[in-house]
Amino acid sequence: MTDKSPPPRLHLLGDAALLCELPAPATLVQQQRIWALAAQAREWPGVGEVLPGMNNLTLTFDPTAIELDALMAQVLAAWPKLSAKAVEGRLVEIPVAYGGEHGPDLGDVAAHTGLTPAEVVRRHSAGEYVVYLLGFLPGFAFVGGLAPELATPRRAEPRTAVPARSVGIGGEQTGIYPLVSPGGWQLIGRTSLEMFDPAAESPTLLRPGDRVRFVVESVET
Repeated sequence: MTDKSPPPRLHLLGDAALLCELPAPATLVQQQRIWALAAQAREWPGVGEVLPGMNNLTLTFDPTAIELDALMAQVLAAWPKLSAKAVEGRLVEIPVAYGGEHGPDLGDVAAHTGLTPAEVVRRHSAGEYVVYLLGFLPGFAFVGGLAPELATPRRAEPRTAVPARSVGIGGEQTGIYPLVSPGGWQLIGRTSLEMFDPAAESPTLLRPGDRVRFVVESVET
């Protein structure tokens, strides 16, 4: 299976990093191709860190081992041959207490979308989600698959301290804050699961490629 999508745009970052960027919107197929390119690039001589992002991939490289032009040519040659294969992820169920003190912005999301709070919860918990990447905070999973009708802009005034394990919507994405931190996503619920435990053998609960299902634990509207 070959990929007929346009090749990534390539940008030099500093003297020793190459950004490979795909056009918006981010989709699961595009993210799978990013993962496939990352897997190949890890084997290339002269390449150091391989950093998949949302719809992009950053490659650090040793300019004394490989020239920029050669690395760019390698990326462009590999791209048409990549298969958009899924990462073998797990199914992780996330129990969520929606609304009330756990989800203070549920009413605002409902007002923005024109849905009732109960319908927002129903559609959010009915979604099929995939973890695209971890970033922003340790264990913070950027999750694709939010129903388009639930997309809601971030808050005009971000909170200085979002409670840990809060489930939120930010634009066209949903996710879970693993730690107390500033944040501007609309908070619709909270889970009892720890998303990040630095003492655990696997510190992050979620990994790229995992499938996520939000399970309604309770609803307060």
